[in-house]
Amino acid sequence: MDDISVLIPAGRTTALVGPSGSGKSTIIGLVERFYNPVGGEILLDGHNIQSLNLRWLRNKISLVGQEPVLFSATIFENIKFGLTGTPFENEPEEAKQNRIEEAAKMANAHKFITSLPDGYGTHVGERGFLLSGGQKQRIAIARAIVGDPKILLLDEATSALDTKSEEIVQAALDKAAEGRTTITIAHRLSTIKTADNIVVVVDGKIAEQGTHEELLCAQGEYFNLVEAQKSGNLNEAQGKRKAFVEKEEAAESGISIDNISRVPTSQSGVSETTTYNEKSMATPRQQNLANQSIVSQTEKMTEAVNYLLPWNLIKFTASFNRPELILIIIGLAFAILAGCGQPSQAVIYSKGINTLALPPPLYKKLRQDANFWSLMLFILGIAQFVLFSIQGVCFGISSERLLRRTRSKTFRVILRQDTTFFDEHTTGALTSFLSTEPKYLSGISGVVLGTILMVSTTLTASMVVALAIGWKLALVCISIVPVLLFCGFCRVSMLARFQAQSKKAYERSASYACEATSAIRTVASLCREDDVFATYKAQLDDQARTSFFSVLKSSTFYALSQALTFFCMALGFWYGGTLLGKHEYTIFQFFVCFSEVIYGAQAAGSVFSNAPDIGKAKNAAAELKNVFDRKPSIDVWSKEGDNIDNVAGSIEFRNVHFRYPTRPTQPVLSGLNLTVKPGQFVALVGASGCGKSTTIALLERFYDALSGSIYVDGKDISHLNVNSYRSHLALVSQEPTLYQGTIRSNILLGSNDLSVTEEQVIKVCKDANIYDFILSLPEGLDTLVGNKGGMLSGGQKQRVAIARALLRDPKILLLDEATSALDSESERVVQAALDAAMRDRTTIAVAHRLSTIQKADVIYVFDQGRIVESGTHHQLIKQKGRYHELVYLQSIEDLA
Repeated sequence: MDDISVLIPAGRTTALVGPSGSGKSTIIGLVERFYNPVGGEILLDGHNIQSLNLRWLRNKISLVGQEPVLFSATIFENIKFGLTGTPFENEPEEAKQNRIEEAAKMANAHKFITSLPDGYGTHVGERGFLLSGGQKQRIAIARAIVGDPKILLLDEATSALDTKSEEIVQAALDKAAEGRTTITIAHRLSTIKTADNIVVVVDGKIAEQGTHEELLCAQGEYFNLVEAQKSGNLNEAQGKRKAFVEKEEAAESGISIDNISRVPTSQSGVSETTTYNEKSMATPRQQNLANQSIVSQTEKMTEAVNYLLPWNLIKFTASFNRPELILIIIGLAFAILAGCGQPSQAVIYSKGINTLALPPPLYKKLRQDANFWSLMLFILGIAQFVLFSIQGVCFGISSERLLRRTRSKTFRVILRQDTTFFDEHTTGALTSFLSTEPKYLSGISGVVLGTILMVSTTLTASMVVALAIGWKLALVCISIVPVLLFCGFCRVSMLARFQAQSKKAYERSASYACEATSAIRTVASLCREDDVFATYKAQLDDQARTSFFSVLKSSTFYALSQALTFFCMALGFWYGGTLLGKHEYTIFQFFVCFSEVIYGAQAAGSVFSNAPDIGKAKNAAAELKNVFDRKPSIDVWSKEGDNIDNVAGSIEFRNVHFRYPTRPTQPVLSGLNLTVKPGQFVALVGASGCGKSTTIALLERFYDALSGSIYVDGKDISHLNVNSYRSHLALVSQEPTLYQGTIRSNILLGSNDLSVTEEQVIKVCKDANIYDFILSLPEGLDTLVGNKGGMLSGGQKQRVAIARALLRDPKILLLDEATSALDSESERVVQAALDAAMRDRTTIAVAHRLSTIQKADVIYVFDQGRIVESGTHHQLIKQKGRYHELVYLQSIEDLA
């Protein structure tokens, strides 16, 4: 931003428009005080906002972003979050319920919510993925207005929506803005035509401002943006919008139930309610998928290994240490030798006691023998120092290498998994798993493994020596040892079960923390910091309460194992005294037997202090083995399948049916038939949730169809090698992902060719209309993009993603809303670049902005997983069907 001065009147709507990266979203960030300006000041009712209490300020402001973040909770709870910190937070529950329903009605969301089986109690899933884009936006709007804020900030609140959803959401926004100070950012200029003031921002400066009519008359920057969008005949289209919204609201119930009526809820998992059509379409294969999940399989396998550490888990863990086999063998040998130190010490100790019992006349012999046995103990101490040092170093090195290698291989195996695996496991859970489970494996390696082996040697050698010297006393003392070992093993088993339970609980809390931190701007704008912390702490407290009895039982067994050592001592002294009194045993025999078994039992008892580590290690080994044994249905490691060197680009979908594994009762594609000829530009249009993006995902083989087949150049893609096939495809998605690093490194990810030249990188940057922007940066191509590309605007990220795709030189180009985050001017230039990139390659584009696909060779119109219309733009306009309605509402040309 460069010296921006603008007045935003109270109770009026001010719109910000301009190219991507011009500073529009930055204004929103400064008003919310996510950042402070380096110069100048921002005044609210004449007060510098930096002098105001931050929480008080944010409670007066509500934000609806381009990608609204919903939390993993019910619809009711998500809207209720908007009351945090407001005067209505402490109202009675009935009053809150009424307020939330009123906000939902104002956001045009009440009808679709009440049509769901669980109504406001419907769980929305992680980040709201179980809802369509329009439904998420309307819930976010309800959350924003439920607290009756004085200032409403709308940052591209409808950019990613299809035409139908946009009309409904825009009507909700118009209603929500009444009587409030509203700042709205928009690339679709038709949505801000009625704003009281339109501010055009270019390169961090205000180029012009005024009403829609004033700016059109000025024929400046705004006029050019309007022309670029081909927004003629807007007035006529506006006349139809009210009737359209009412029509869509009336049909919302049916649309919503198709979309999410069987979403999982927090209480009951996936609802078993299905429509008649779903029941009639369900195949045995689909029903089996509905009854199976990775989670249930994992629980069964974990139960099976919930006793003593099985050999298969030891073998699995040892496989990670195979390169250190020599070190481990050396460590094991020295651990065995170190374990013999205790029995040796018992014999030397007994000899010393026997020497001290000599009568005074034999003082010279007593002194000589005492010196000798003292020297033996000293030599034994030196030997133990050497033995423990060597085995400690060997096991320490092998343990650290085990940890490093396990983490590396586990991450690689996670990357191997198919998309279904990531649908079923949250990012927070996987991050927690990768961080903790490999570390727990050290419980059966390194020092712990050496200690167990050493104690086993000590116990065995002690009992053998004791039996050889005095079998009567030895047998009596040894009789306690099995009981002692049983208590310890029971504790290990109990701790393993406890570890499995606590892992699930902490996995939930880790997932919650990950969700909250990844959506920190939403948390901050809702002033939910204290609420999030309290919820996280409550989850930990619940786990502490549930684990109390498990800890109590395991501690009882541990205490018993420690007490039995002294019981054994008492029994040994009692029976040993009896044998001494009868002159059956000498003092030497008594102390050898007593010391060997008692010290051996003490050593056996000490090993159970490692029981928590062993329990964690056993559970971790079982969990890791489950992941390593899981072979994905779409395996990128597999060498199977045909390799293809050249792709012409013909594509055919034949009667394809599909349902997502996480929602097995909800049809997404229902008999899809679609044909694309080599070199064609094909567009997919339709309402949100109708199956367009799913078609792209199936073509990329992120999933396999439940029935039907997909052919590329006449070959079933399920019979092709995954990596070979995907090397001929490139995808530019609606929400492009950039990785931590530089712009150059992100673009180079588009190609597996290590010999990419600087000229090729520059060329694709120019083609994607990003090169001039890159040149304006101090570091150029070496500029860091930040976490998930956070240092770039939405349009800039999208253009970098397009450049990355073009570097791949794909034969099939897939565009899933590739220009949705671009302003009109950038969209026009990027669209021209994409038009050039489409030459000599097959292109499939999913689009809500219909102006971008008018030149398509074939346009397929989707509705509820089927194609209802197909043809060119002009052919579909003449049919006056579904496509005609969509085009009319977007007013991309005069249809009168």
